[in-house]
Amino acid sequence: MKEQPDAVLVAKEKGVAVVTLNRPQSLNAMSEGLMRALDRAVDGITADDDVRAVIVSGNGKAFSAGGDLLEFQKLLYGNPQRLIETLAYNQSVFEKVERLPVPVIGAVNGTAVAGGFELLLGCDVIVASATAEFGLPEVKRGLFPAGGGTFLGTRIPLGVALELALTGDSISASRAAALGLVNVVTPPDEVLPSALALAERIAANGPLALAAVKELVRLGVTDAARARERQREWQEIVFNSEDAREGATAFVERRPPVWRGR
Repeated sequence: MKEQPDAVLVAKEKGVAVVTLNRPQSLNAMSEGLMRALDRAVDGITADDDVRAVIVSGNGKAFSAGGDLLEFQKLLYGNPQRLIETLAYNQSVFEKVERLPVPVIGAVNGTAVAGGFELLLGCDVIVASATAEFGLPEVKRGLFPAGGGTFLGTRIPLGVALELALTGDSISASRAAALGLVNVVTPPDEVLPSALALAERIAANGPLALAAVKELVRLGVTDAARARERQREWQEIVFNSEDAREGATAFVERRPPVWRGR
């Protein structure tokens, strides 16, 4: 399957890269072409030292309804091994999003289920429309969320994660916020502006400090011992950096800091 370049759009302004899933006619279903385009977009952002924060959003009525069912059915009946390889590839792309060295904000304009929900789990902060819904419906089709959804218990209470994954039911933005999964709930027309405002607040901070915080907070959830080791390593990097000196100097001189970048 060839990449579909227009299936993912990337725009950059003031150090913030906005990545938009762009298959609105299919509720941004994650075709092989879209996933390859997303993979390429993430690689480009990783290589761009001017990017300080990322927003991932969806064009149209949905964030993403998950995998492309037409492609899925074709592979399920015709080439199950290829389907398994495709699922593994999709998970690797979601993991790339999670490992981006800059903070990632999910801007959820509508439905985010199955693979769409799993992509959001790679985001660090989530801004959602009051009309958004979240879910892992795979068990309703005799499947399971194979793109990282089974790790939902690292983001919300274990019992609730099991409830969602075992029932396949969706939850509202308000319940997702009450669980701590969603950070901000906004009216539908304010999702992207709210995400941009948050991204600009984040991007104004020291890039090395942001990278350290993102890695250490995430790592601390799953491997506290390794997080303590990495904290000592990050101390050497951050506290010996020009950015650390610039931050202190700018504070004394009462001016905005000028960061060197990551």
